[in-house]
Amino acid sequence: MTTTLLLARHGQTVWHAENRYAGVSDVALTETGRAQAEALGRWAAAHPVDAIWTSTVSRAIVTAEPACRALGLTPRREADLRECDFGVVEGRTLAEFAAEDPKAAEAFRADPVTHPFPGAEDPTAAAHRGAAALHRIAAAHEGERVLVVAHNTLLRLVLCDLLSIPLGHYRRVFPRLRNAAVTELRMSAGSVGLITLNLPCEPDAA
Repeated sequence: MTTTLLLARHGQTVWHAENRYAGVSDVALTETGRAQAEALGRWAAAHPVDAIWTSTVSRAIVTAEPACRALGLTPRREADLRECDFGVVEGRTLAEFAAEDPKAAEAFRADPVTHPFPGAEDPTAAAHRGAAALHRIAAAHEGERVLVVAHNTLLRLVLCDLLSIPLGHYRRVFPRLRNAAVTELRMSAGSVGLITLNLPCEPDAA
């Protein structure tokens, strides 16, 4: 039986404008981020959603709240959906890191999985934990539609893992997941299909 997973990145945070790596840091949503969360809630109310899961990080939890209210659902939280730990680059930009250690930054740009940031979580391990979490969620909701609110890098790694794309290409194949946009997967035993990517919740969303 097929399960539909509706993957959404959390809303914009206060570090978004400067493109700072949030990772495991607890960073609040901006007013724009809260508006994006409300738009996701309206989208969920207009489409069949049977369950809502989030990571344990507050920006994902807050993003899911309008959808939970609209549908009268209690969200379930999954620690393995948390964002990757970016090590020494937490709270910094890639440009700032490159100014300090240009060789390490260039190695990251060339292959972010083989050469992650110093002190960062192993991207392959992050991909596997995130993919395993989605498989567990799909198995628990066979035949249903599930909204899953998580994080940009974790979801891009997971998409590569599930779709048999080399993990080292995640930044090129999936340059970014838009805040609060929806990516639809269909999952069944031994099969994963990508239906939509970065579907905006409102027609004029960027």
